[in-house]
Amino acid sequence: MDTTPTLRERIMAFHAAYIRCIDSNQLEAWPDFFQPQCQYTVTTADNHRDGLPAGLIWANSRAMLEDRVSALRHANIYERHSYRHLVGLPFVTTGTDTTVNAETPFMVARIMHDGVTDLFCTGVYHDVFDIAGYTPRLQSRIVVSDSSRVDTLLAVPL
Repeated sequence: MDTTPTLRERIMAFHAAYIRCIDSNQLEAWPDFFQPQCQYTVTTADNHRDGLPAGLIWANSRAMLEDRVSALRHANIYERHSYRHLVGLPFVTTGTDTTVNAETPFMVARIMHDGVTDLFCTGVYHDVFDIAGYTPRLQSRIVVSDSSRVDTLLAVPL
């Protein structure tokens, strides 16, 4: 019996680790899910559909992601909250021997310090994974929010 994980299973394991990192507030480890030269953008469905490259969050390197985490920890002031992600099954759209493109739907609940829980964001991850090694790493993650309304408390990565 072959127990080697399929590509889809490797991507699902990646997502499980990624959302566990964010949801358990281990944000210092979050940039490690990306290649050194990468793209991370959070945008709206309208902007994505219209090909508008600017995002609500925009970074083009792991170093920028590390800076974002540092700012979250030491410089930004925002109301204490946490997230709980629910991630759907990834759909592989294209691929080569070393990269794969995938789309994965997500929902994020935000839990405020007083216990109030709201549906914060729904959307889809548009990912380009480097799959040359056993553990996939993101070359690009475009987080596309279904809504054009964006909460001003978008501090923690999605």
